Formats: sequence, C-alpha cells, structure tokens
Amino acid sequence: MSDIAYLNGEFTKLAEAFVSVEDRGFQFGDGVYEVIRVYDATPHLLREHINRLKLSAASIHLDDRLSYDEWESIVREGIDRSGYTAAKVYIQLTRGVSPRDHRFPVTAPLTRVMTVREIEPDDLQLRETGVPAITVKDIRWNRCDIKSLNLLPNILAKQQATQVGAFEALFVKGELVFEGSSSTVMVVSDGVVHTPPEGPRILSGITRDWVLNVARASEITVVEEPVSVETMLSAKEVLLTGTIIEIMPVVKVDEYQIGDGRPGKIYHRLYQKFLASIS
Repeated sequence: MSDIAYLNGEFTKLAEAFVSVEDRGFQFGDGVYEVIRVYDATPHLLREHINRLKLSAASIHLDDRLSYDEWESIVREGIDRSGYTAAKVYIQLTRGVSPRDHRFPVTAPLTRVMTVREIEPDDLQLRETGVPAITVKDIRWNRCDIKSLNLLPNILAKQQATQVGAFEALFVKGELVFEGSSSTVMVVSDGVVHTPPEGPRILSGITRDWVLNVARASEITVVEEPVSVETMLSAKEVLLTGTIIEIMPVVKVDEYQIGDGRPGKIYHRLYQKFLASIS
C-alpha cells in the first residue's frame, strides 16, 4: 500500500509527483479543489463531490472537460493503486502553467492533480465527549460557495483554534455565524435543526446536504435561515459536518457550554444513520 498521485493523466507514487513552479495554482491560488472520503475502498458520495468540483471550476471560468465517468474512473483507479480501504482523495484543478501574469493564459492546459492518502482512524473519544470551538471574525471574500484554493483565512482561523485547544473555529460576521474553517455548522433548538442557508457566504457542504435530507426523512424539522451567535450559544446542540469529520458534536463555544455539555439526542440519532449508510 502507498500514497498515490495522479498528475495530468499519469499515475505515480505521491513522493515522485511534481508540478511546475509556474503553475498558477502555486503562483496565484488560481484553482479549485475537492476532498472525497473513502470507506471500504469506495468513494463516498462521489457524484455529488464531482458535481461540486465542476460547479466551482465553472464559477472561476475553468473549463474542465472530463466527464463524470472519466473522473470516476480516475478516482477508482487511484484508490485501487493505493491499496487503501480507508482513504481521503484530494483533487485540485488549476489554470495551468504559464509565465506569471494576472490575466488568464491563452493556451495553457489545465493542471489536474489527485492524491490518495490513507486516513487515520476517527478519535472515538471526541464523539463521546464532544469538542470545543471558538468564534472568529469572518475576514473571507464574498464567494465562499466556491471551493477555492485560497484558504489563508481558514488556515489562520484553524490555527487560532488549535492554539487554544479548540477543535474548530466558527466564522462570525456581525451577529451571525456562518460556518467553520473546514466544516458547516448546525444548531438544534427545541428539536429543530437550524443551519445557515446556501449562498455566497458558505460552502454548500456535501455532508451538510446529506444530513439535512436524512433529518427531514426522519421527521426532524429543518430550517435553513441565518443563525445568530445568540441562537447558537443558547442551543441544546451544535453540530459540525464535513467530509472528513462526518458529524461532530460541539459542547462548548468560547467560554459558553452548549446544552448540558454532552453530545445530544439529535447528534446520536443522525450519526447512527450516517454509520448505517457507509456500512
């Protein structure tokens, strides 16, 4: 078993893969990406992830001409070559290699990169106890719905959380909370799941959509509307969702305890359904 890379049509060991220093992804962050989790050697929700990749690419005028079937073949071959049954697949598209210039290159072909790495087992203790989070000022641009390579505000927020022993940093602007540095956020009050609506202020999370659909199918009321910091802090439960973290219960935000300080009923109910879906 080994980490695998795919670069512009060729598979190789990850340690042997290199891109040009003039690639616009490196020079400008001019590209988009996607992350897919693999369970039992099967890419989870692959079509949804590839559709989002293509939507992000189109939003920045990248013309990715590979079909879904072609991407599926590449992803599955990468997983097979790695030999991993539990892995994370990272795909990155950039505007290609050209001399540094802010204007789009005329003829440069896209750079397509994919990596397959083994994923560490989940820390079950975090799911039993829940995790702390902090709030941070949202300094990101106004197209957070694009899964752009430009993640500096997210990196700074995540590092700020790490330095104080928190699991996640939640972006706040004015009185509203939007999402985490690498997750979406939901709050539960009176048995109702509230989450910020899709739009330019949040990434349309694949796991988010799955959780909301399952909640509705389970006759749990879902409300997609702006969520205030006050509403979050007074909620019975706060949940984070994401491809890698799946569903994670938050039991403390800043210095405030959430609910009774333990993972709640809605979390347990939804996470059991998630586990059933991947088994």
